[in-house]
Amino acid sequence: MKKKQRKITSKTKKRNRSLGKPVNRKYKDTLFRMIFRDRHNLLSLYNALNHSSYTNEEDLEITTLEDVIYVGMKNDVSFLFSSTLNLYEHQSTLNPNMPIRGLFYIARIYQNYIKKHELNLYSTRRIPLPVPVYVVFYNGQSEESEYRELNLSDSFMKSAFAGQAALECRALMLNINLGHNQELLESCKVLWEYSYFINEVRENQKQGLAIETAVREAQKSCIEKDILKEFLEQNSAEVSDVILEEFDQEKYEEDLRRESWEDGKIAGMAFEKKELLVNLYRKHLLTLEQAAEEYGTTAEEFQKFLL
Repeated sequence: MKKKQRKITSKTKKRNRSLGKPVNRKYKDTLFRMIFRDRHNLLSLYNALNHSSYTNEEDLEITTLEDVIYVGMKNDVSFLFSSTLNLYEHQSTLNPNMPIRGLFYIARIYQNYIKKHELNLYSTRRIPLPVPVYVVFYNGQSEESEYRELNLSDSFMKSAFAGQAALECRALMLNINLGHNQELLESCKVLWEYSYFINEVRENQKQGLAIETAVREAQKSCIEKDILKEFLEQNSAEVSDVILEEFDQEKYEEDLRRESWEDGKIAGMAFEKKELLVNLYRKHLLTLEQAAEEYGTTAEEFQKFLL
């Protein structure tokens, strides 16, 4: 797997260098995170999700985890507002493990909250905590329903335990590709613009444009149409880096899934062939040497399959 990753990365770097614009591999933000770190945009998204009309952006208390402080732990956007702890994550590939990731994020944010407010965990009085709300915004290329609930309990192994599990974490996954969750996208203009821009990049790729050209043309087109205009004009280089990184990662993950499927298929074929040869030997239709030769191993090694 590591060889495959190096191969893909090497090709990508070579391709980008040939165009005179190397991808900034240290750039770890996502476009979603860049857009919604703006309080105005974030409040707009909150209002769209909750059918509310709040206007005071200063009421948002940002709790986003930064990798600089929490090594290996960084979420897209999280904030406290109106007695709720809101965790918003973006995904361009399906990931059934979002609930366990969310659990880690929420636990860390609660720790920070308790420390900041000097709450006593050993008090005889119950500590009041903001209600956690976890939303995953999906804009990958696989067909997905409008919304889907991902539960931590779906990952629990089968057990004889008949009681209620001590933990649960629910993530509401919303499909924000154009044509999905239309009401939400219409309620939050910047979310619709984000989805439009991503769709524009992908459509350009479908027309045969290289990813770098596809991004550049999408930026130009959206600016002309007044879609994310100010944001794209002010962050042109950063947006290019982020999109190249995200799309490169998306392709890499697709390659990994395809490779895993092919490996599994090959392994399955090898297993079937072994079983067939074992049966033929046991029915005395092949000698041990013939079966071993057909399988591509020694008689001594093949004999181990008979145990």
